[in-house]
Amino acid sequence: MSRHDRIIEALKKELSIIIHDEIKDPRLGFVTLTKVELAPDKRFAKILYSVLGKEEERKKTKEALDSSLGYIRKLVGERVKLRFVPELLFSEDRSLEYSSRIEEIINEIKEDAAKEKNELKKNRRTNKKSR
Repeated sequence: MSRHDRIIEALKKELSIIIHDEIKDPRLGFVTLTKVELAPDKRFAKILYSVLGKEEERKKTKEALDSSLGYIRKLVGERVKLRFVPELLFSEDRSLEYSSRIEEIINEIKEDAAKEKNELKKNRRTNKKSR
């Protein structure tokens, strides 16, 4: 594992601990960190997260993360030994929501296909009886 990858893993681990255990903001919803992207010069880190809940809860969580950004960065600087603490940018990852929606659509298509198949069988039986 490269140094870059080790730094990413350390950032993700510490950010998870900080967000779940140390930020006491009531606006903060159930947050899961999905990915940390670190610039090659290690000065910027984009943290992708997902939130369970409705749009209102997502907005409140984004506000909570943005308002505690300085505190989070300070704690990261104390825990992860780097020459420069990267600037952090939180961005919501909606890929889980997107994949759930695709799965719903696929299931609906399967149900519709099964209904059509049953209707065809039913029609064939009634046509045979009428002959």
